[in-house]
Amino acid sequence: MPIPHPVPEPLVEMIAERFQLLAEPMRIRILDQLRDAPMSVGALGDALGTSQQNVSKHLGLLLRAGVVAREKQGTLARYRIDDPSVFDLCEQVCGGLQRRLEQQWALIAQEVA
Repeated sequence: MPIPHPVPEPLVEMIAERFQLLAEPMRIRILDQLRDAPMSVGALGDALGTSQQNVSKHLGLLLRAGVVAREKQGTLARYRIDDPSVFDLCEQVCGGLQRRLEQQWALIAQEVA
């Protein structure tokens, strides 16, 4: 479904909240780790070289936003991606960054030549 233009104010707020959620580098790193398989807080902390408390804080925000989901397995909780569209957004941003870098390198190459 196409997004209406102009974008209605409530939708603007929701979009801004999603960008704000993804503006934290640790959250991007957590999502990247969860891309392939669900993981526990401890496993994420080990993989990312950070504390379980730090991981839990970020997972809580991602959980409340519906980006990740928690699955209980006995006493262990594993987190998984619940909204894979975040990766589409990341791919779009990465593609834009790549194009920008290519343009900058082309300018540098012209200056050197």
